[in-house]
Amino acid sequence: MPRIARTMTALLELSAAMLPNVRTKAILDGSVTPDGIRLIASPSGAPELFWRQLKFSEFDVSEMSVASLTIATSHAPTEWVALPVFSMRRFFHSQILVRAAARIEQPSDLRGKRIGVPEYQQTGAVWCRGVLSDEFGLDPRDCLWFMERTPEISHGGATGFAAPPGIRFEYIAPPSNIGEMLLAGTLDATLLYIAPSLVDRSTANLDTPAIRPLFRDPQAEAHRYFAKTGVYPINHTLVVRRALLEREPWIARSLFDAFIEAKALAANRRLSLLEAAAATGIAGGAPVAADADVMAYGIKPNVHILEMVMRHLEEQGLTARRMRLDDVFYPPSLDW
Repeated sequence: MPRIARTMTALLELSAAMLPNVRTKAILDGSVTPDGIRLIASPSGAPELFWRQLKFSEFDVSEMSVASLTIATSHAPTEWVALPVFSMRRFFHSQILVRAAARIEQPSDLRGKRIGVPEYQQTGAVWCRGVLSDEFGLDPRDCLWFMERTPEISHGGATGFAAPPGIRFEYIAPPSNIGEMLLAGTLDATLLYIAPSLVDRSTANLDTPAIRPLFRDPQAEAHRYFAKTGVYPINHTLVVRRALLEREPWIARSLFDAFIEAKALAANRRLSLLEAAAATGIAGGAPVAADADVMAYGIKPNVHILEMVMRHLEEQGLTARRMRLDDVFYPPSLDW
């Protein structure tokens, strides 16, 4: 539990966990410290971190899946409130893998196919299905879904997940997994492929001619989607224990400003843009202004992206209504 100091000038100590990356490095190593706060920081992988937070509420501050947080909040107010720090973005749909022998040449060919997904409700999967629906007319109800994570160790197990109406859905029984099923021909495609972790168990090497990307030029597809929509999908956000913000509301701005500073330290504006482009496929002359910050934090520069993921969650039957941003994010942060 956080320890409130005896005097107003002493530090508030908070436990924190996040993925190690170039934008959070200064937070994790202590080079940047939030005003009035000492973070006891732990690097962690995303799949197990989110499960641990949703299931056991271990940390006061952490990264969190946007989708899982929104789904949990749609049932009832959760222990967590989000701040608009977006440490993970990716064009997940450009990384869909298919079995070469399945004769899937374009997204519409996924109709009727058996598709794996580590976690049906994870944000990357939500974005994949949303883009496939918006851009290529593929309805998730037209596919057969196979989920690798078991209810006991999935995000959905902690948020009350049930397959949405009309979705043909099965759990993959251990010890089988997505990689083995793809190679054996019992799956035709997978939206994501995640290395083994506390909650993921695929170990097969898919670097084989038998498995290929759905989009033969993933970077070109990412470029096309970004040029058309201006959307660089947001996957992770920052969450803080709700009770802390109710008692000490200044924590929110202190944390936000520290993460902004850490991101700025990672590189100058131009180098940050180039790093993001190389990592995610916005490269080769994408229509991004020279001074654009495609990794921007804050609600205002990202409202269209956040509202899109809220729409996808409702349309995919994962939330019963269209969630508002102030349902999920700390309300004062909507002006940041």
